Amino acid sequence: MPAEKHSVTIRPEISLGKISPMIYGHFIEHLGRCVYEGIWVGEKSKIPNTRGIRKDTVAALKAIGAPVLRWPGGCFADDYHWTDGIGPASKRPVQFNRWGPSEDDNQFGTHEFIDFCRQVGAEPYICANVGTGSPSEAAYWVEYCNHAGATAAAELRAKNGSKEPFAVKYWGVGNENWGCGGHMEPEEYAAEYRRFAGFMHSRDPKIELVAGGHTAPDWNWRFLKNMGRLHLIHHLSIHVYFPGCGNDADFTTTDYYNMVLRSTEIEREIALAREAVEVFVRGAKPVGIIVDEWGTWHPQARDDNGLQQKNTMRDAIVAAGCLDVFNKYACCVTMTNIAQTINVLQCMAQTAQDKLWLTPTYHVYDLYKGHMGAESVHVDIDTTMVEARAGDGMKKELPVLSASASLNAAKKTLLLTVTNRHLDEAVEVDINIQGDFKVKGATIHTLAARDIREYNDAEAPDRIKPAHPRKLAPDELPHLLAAKSVTAIEYQLA
Repeated sequence: MPAEKHSVTIRPEISLGKISPMIYGHFIEHLGRCVYEGIWVGEKSKIPNTRGIRKDTVAALKAIGAPVLRWPGGCFADDYHWTDGIGPASKRPVQFNRWGPSEDDNQFGTHEFIDFCRQVGAEPYICANVGTGSPSEAAYWVEYCNHAGATAAAELRAKNGSKEPFAVKYWGVGNENWGCGGHMEPEEYAAEYRRFAGFMHSRDPKIELVAGGHTAPDWNWRFLKNMGRLHLIHHLSIHVYFPGCGNDADFTTTDYYNMVLRSTEIEREIALAREAVEVFVRGAKPVGIIVDEWGTWHPQARDDNGLQQKNTMRDAIVAAGCLDVFNKYACCVTMTNIAQTINVLQCMAQTAQDKLWLTPTYHVYDLYKGHMGAESVHVDIDTTMVEARAGDGMKKELPVLSASASLNAAKKTLLLTVTNRHLDEAVEVDINIQGDFKVKGATIHTLAARDIREYNDAEAPDRIKPAHPRKLAPDELPHLLAAKSVTAIEYQLA
């Protein structure tokens, strides 16, 4: 029996902002087996496909309502020349891929990416090449994708099979240009951003541009101070990875708590980026915060194995906590993209030739998908603490419970997602809904594992999956949450 009581109080009358569906976005890059095998197999493959794109991958992403896909990187983006990936497949050049695998035959290019997005039902988010590219190359890409007239770019797109524009809304102006994208100082990137963004925006004023920010001290401040033309920034992105504490599936109890604690630091990084934006924008225009790369990165994920790692229940616990943070900051977080969609890092699914299985993290996204587009509401959590070490090596306290809630007025539902991070103890939780809201009943979904180190694989693809949902009457609403579990409770309101 649980030793102590905990409480979660939902205050639906206090709105934290609408949860953008884009918060539940994904990221694909030409790394390892993410694109080639995970998404693209070619039309002649025996693996079931639609125009070369795996049907099972599409089905998995459609099932969780994947809202946006970021491509082609990542570090790969700043070494990618998009014109190599259009036109007849047999005439596309093979390029060197320094990020692995070492060669890329460009069979998956702009048209294939747009086709993939449309099959999934997701918005495309394209990252332009600032590191080795030029403003004219980036602007031409925008025109190629979005112009509806009779320019050479639009006619070339039509010749390549797409008369209608792609209407790509989100465009990244480079990727990690403080690092793999050019090792620029913030002042240098500000100058490059102005050049690229100005020409890109001129081709289609309806697009939204994403500036590549950083989590290093004062980087965003120096960049924004030197930008000047803030009207060219619609979003500022940061990348937050959680480096390995122990191996991917072989870690101690201490490793587990340290990893979960370090993942909570994503809230601080969002708050710091938001502070920098508010200081320089001063309410003149909304500038969203995008976390377009985030997730666990274990020691087993190396260049020589395509950044592949086992995804355990620990990864699912981390993902749930981060999604709770994104929901909490719905007022300013406009998109996030977990890294990466298939086979790489903290992915949604993994493949082995014609087999595909879902990771525990995928199931978290499935439990949380009801938050998309709903109103984030305030949650008070009263819980105990567990001691762990943060990324700076200091001992800190980790709250046992993590939670977020959202109200969907149209559907008359209230969704609470709550995670019990304790490895060994179930917790008794008093769940209170404040205000004039009458509950008719509830449906509860729970994701748990016998061992935190368990993971799904080709031999046991359903080792970890949600238990069958349970319908509950108002007088039997749940109060006991299993150890190391993620729970979604959807309340039906009168």
